[in-house]
This record gives sequence, structure tokens and C-alpha cells, in this order.
Amino acid sequence: MDLFEYQAQKTTAATRPLPERMRPKTLDEFAGQEHVVGKGTLIRGAIEQDKIFSMILWGPPGCGKTTLARIIAEETRSYFTQFSAVLSGVKEIRAVIEEAKNKLKLNRKRTILFVDEIHRFNKSQQDAFLNHVESGLITLIGATTENPSFEVIAPLLSRCRVITLKSLSSDDIKKIIDRALNDREKGLGHMDITIEPDALTHLVRVSGGDGRSALNNLEIVTSISITAKAGSSKNQPVSISMKDVEDALLKKALAYDKTGEEHYNLISALHKSLRGSDPDAAIYWLGRMLAAGEDPLYIARRMVRFASEDIGNADPNALAVAMNSVEAFRFLGKPEGELALVQTAAYLATAPKSNSLYTAYGEVKDVIKNTGALPTPLHIRNAPTNLMKNIGYGKGYQYAHDHKNAFAPQEYMPDDLNGRLFYHPTDRGYEKIIKQRLDKWRELNRRKK
Repeated sequence: MDLFEYQAQKTTAATRPLPERMRPKTLDEFAGQEHVVGKGTLIRGAIEQDKIFSMILWGPPGCGKTTLARIIAEETRSYFTQFSAVLSGVKEIRAVIEEAKNKLKLNRKRTILFVDEIHRFNKSQQDAFLNHVESGLITLIGATTENPSFEVIAPLLSRCRVITLKSLSSDDIKKIIDRALNDREKGLGHMDITIEPDALTHLVRVSGGDGRSALNNLEIVTSISITAKAGSSKNQPVSISMKDVEDALLKKALAYDKTGEEHYNLISALHKSLRGSDPDAAIYWLGRMLAAGEDPLYIARRMVRFASEDIGNADPNALAVAMNSVEAFRFLGKPEGELALVQTAAYLATAPKSNSLYTAYGEVKDVIKNTGALPTPLHIRNAPTNLMKNIGYGKGYQYAHDHKNAFAPQEYMPDDLNGRLFYHPTDRGYEKIIKQRLDKWRELNRRKK
């Protein structure tokens, strides 16, 4: 390489987008996805042992799919080639296969073929990989934002492991931004830039868990701020404020602090709207929290709690709906999974309400605190040995299924709490049926006494 070629390469590198310049080269630089690349995980072990397998990386945009594929190739000393399923066809696939044969024959080097947006390949294009993946000629790493179960043909899917990646957390995004601000060689470290805390928080929120978006936004904000504040001088220190971020990205920050008062105000508003059976308000407050950058799984967890605390057995299906929303969001990610949360909020708001379980458990905790460890009645103790049977364990116990309607009138409480009732179901929803059963059973117990 002569001087002019070297200078041209340096110039080209400097003008590359910030996300490309900051792309991690090693697993230690890789942000997030600890469940995939952390110590003791499958992929880290495969890299360390140089036993890479074909895989489909499934995750939302900007979570590190392409970067991870490149790191795998680099750290296993494999030949890496990639193309996009949008721009390539069977002809290009065949050319890659021939090149892979030559690399293996001449250099004894394996080929990792990275296919971005593999879900866009049709059946015949995907079929073209099958034999070569199975023979080990190429190690296929496909990347997709779509569910591979629906978008990748079964024979190819059976030859690959599906690795699920997640949206990056706020802490991951902060690490990525901090690294770009401090890296003097590839990032913005030579520009002496500082970002005020609230501006950094807003920058993290608007990224939506997308590392590429975060770096693109950072580059836009810093470029505009430097031009506006430093004029033609590139060496002046620049402090970026919330207003700078809002103006550059044309996106206002909603008043919200995940650890402050507004966080609790909004979750309280959501909870009380659900309890008040107002689906319109519940969906609004849910939308406010999502728009402000709240962790969707935090909201989902709160709704799971609500399903037991404020609905309970008035509609036992409410808990199942809430739990399904958690899995649906994990399965779909942003933004598709947000609708599952909306569906759940509407369901919980319109379900019959009962806090009987919440009240019952509160009373139980108070009784346990005040009475301590009361002894278990002998007749409901386990009696696995003759000694235990001889001293009365299990004596007099009535097996419910031996009685009419599978109900045997007997006492199950400690002696000091005989007849104590904690659960008082309401006349609303399914609890009305439960109440009718309990009233009947409790009356039979009273008659026995």
C-alpha cells in the first residue's frame, strides 16, 4: 500500500458512520446479550473451543446480530463473507459456495456465511444452503427480526440452532454511548464532548433498545451541537443539553423519571385505572409509560400482580392473560409485543374485581406474626413410619374422595385457629360460584361440630 492508498483508507474510515466505526471487535467489547455471550454460555464456549455451529440469530433491530456474527468469524479465525437476502439470489449463493470450497482446499479455512434478513429468502434460495450446511462446507449464520419458525423452511431450521437476542437495556445503551464518547481513535473522544445527565437519559430512551439507532442519534446530536456552539472551531469543549437533543432529533422528552416521582405517578395511574374498570384510561397510561421509555416487562409484571391482587378468582383467567402477555412480549419484542400489553390492560380493566385473596393473605400473615408456629393437627400429619402412626400421626384423617361429592367435614386448621376464616369470596364473577361452594362446605363443617 502506497502513501496515497493509506491516506485514502484513513479518510474513508473517518467518514464511515459512527455505528460502523464503533462496531465491537471482541466479545469483551460486546454490549448486552449476557444470556448468549456471557461466561459459560453456549456461544462463548463454542468460540473458545473453535467449534462454531450454524445458527439463526433472531432479535430486534440494533441488538447486535451482525456484530456477533463478525466477532464469531474473527475469534475463530474463519473466513467471513456476508450478503443481504434483499439483494442476493441463488446465483450469488452458488458463487459463495464455490469460493468456500476454494478457501477450504487452498487455505484450510472454514467459511462463515452471514445472511442478513434471511427471512426474505424464498424456499428455493433457502434450499440452496441445505447440503452445504449439512456437509459442514459452510457455517451459516442467519439474522432475522421475524420469527424463524414461520419464515425459515423446516429442513434448514433443523440444521441450525435458533439463538434469541433481546433489545438492549438502558444500561447497555449507556455503555455504548459512553464508549463512543471516550474512544479517541474510532469514536468522538477527540472532540471533548460532554452530555448532561437528563440529555443522556433522553438519548437512551429514544433509542428504543437499538444500539445502532443510539449511535446514529449521538452522531447527529453532536454534529449539530458542535456546528451551532463551536462554529468553525472543532477543538472547543461542547456540552450537550436536553434541548440540544430534542432539537436535533425533533423529539420532545416526556416528563418521566424511572426512579423518581413521575415513574410512581404513572404506574399508580395505570393501576388505579385498571382497578376502576376504565380501559380507556388504562390504555392511555400504559401508552404514556411506553412512550417515555419504561421497560415493558416492568409494566407486564405490574399487571400480573394486579391480576391476583384486584381480580383474583373473580376471573381466574385474568392471571393467565397477564402471564401470556409477558411471554408474548418476550417472543415478539418491540413494537409488535406492545399490543399484547394493551390487550391485557383492556382485559384486566373490564374483568370483575375482587381483592378477597389479597385481604385473606394479609390476614394470614398477621395471624402467623402474632401466633408463631402453631403445631400441625395430628390427623393431617404425614405418617411414613410405624413409630409416627403409633403416636397418632394421621389417625382419624378422612380421605375426601371416599365421601359424597369428595368432601369430608373435618378441621384442617391448627387447634388454636379452629373455625377461623380468612377467604371471603365476593358475589362477583366466578367468585360467586366459589362462594356458593364454600358456604355449603362451611355449613357442613359447622354441623359436624
